[in-house]
Amino acid sequence: MSERLHTAPMPEGEYFDSRRFTGLSTLLGVIAVVSLLLCLVGAFVNPHQFSYSWLFAFVFFFTLCAGCFFWTIVHHATDADWSVVVRRQLENIAVLLGVLAVLFIPILLLRRHLYSWMDIPLGHEANLDSKRAYLNFHWFFIRTIIFFGFWIVASLLLRRFSARQDKDGNPLFTIWMRRVSFISLPLFALCLTFGAVDWMMSLNFRWYSTMFGVYIFAGTAGSSMALLVLVITALRQAGYLKGIVTFEHYLIMGKWMLAFCVFWAYIGFGQYMLIWYANIPEETQFFLTRNTQSWWALSMILVIGRFFVPFGILLLQSIKKNPHQLSILAGWMLLMQMLDMYLIVLPALHVYLRYTEQACT
Repeated sequence: MSERLHTAPMPEGEYFDSRRFTGLSTLLGVIAVVSLLLCLVGAFVNPHQFSYSWLFAFVFFFTLCAGCFFWTIVHHATDADWSVVVRRQLENIAVLLGVLAVLFIPILLLRRHLYSWMDIPLGHEANLDSKRAYLNFHWFFIRTIIFFGFWIVASLLLRRFSARQDKDGNPLFTIWMRRVSFISLPLFALCLTFGAVDWMMSLNFRWYSTMFGVYIFAGTAGSSMALLVLVITALRQAGYLKGIVTFEHYLIMGKWMLAFCVFWAYIGFGQYMLIWYANIPEETQFFLTRNTQSWWALSMILVIGRFFVPFGILLLQSIKKNPHQLSILAGWMLLMQMLDMYLIVLPALHVYLRYTEQACT
């Protein structure tokens, strides 16, 4: 009897019945296996194209998982109340950073197809020679280990402390999670910024932008909040979190989506304006590529679809309180995040192919 009295009740989320999703899990598992086999074929048929496609997929899902980790540490650092009931979903997605560490291995194996600076010898490119203290494979590899090591350890600690607190209700875990989060905030900013520089900006070693890390963070935070809306809505439709996640929670999540929609546009415009005004060839080449040929249409779709469309809709409070309508908009914002990552990664491939054809002729 005494043992029963001192055992804290398990929250509703811990009674998740995975058998209800057996069919969906099996279908997704089959799709994953088939997709990996096709990726293996693509890696042998055209490793150069495959490497860019894999990097594009990696950075898209990485931004979602990293964003959920960001919202988790912000929850503990600020002692937020509204995110208590959705925190477990953020934690579950954040720990997938460990899976992404494994999925980064193909990028390391195919690195010479992605990063031309790894093959250019010393003395052949003055622009690169001035950056070799940073742009070299050994430090690239060490930094990658540090980035993923931090993300994996911190996300697993927060998930473990949170689950153990749900079992025994020990308030000491709150203090531990807060300490981990305070340490993680500056480390997250550094790792995300330098990870974006290493994995995305260095695709073109001649180009640079001091705002690139903040730009990636803006898209990361906004898209991960959109993902949270979709996950919470799916769980509510499956019978979970009813009476726990209310319309007020959707209102707050919608406000965060609106805030980072504006912040993304502000950083994106600021980066573009400063590069346009300075008119330095090393900087302008990034936008010259994306503002010409068929890339221009995609860039316009991104600007309109990522800012103007969601901004006007999210101003309406009724939309933010409607789970179904907000979920549709959240799905649209995830699509725009995918387009954003596509425009960062894939043009580098086509620029490389164009230069190769010109060299051959």
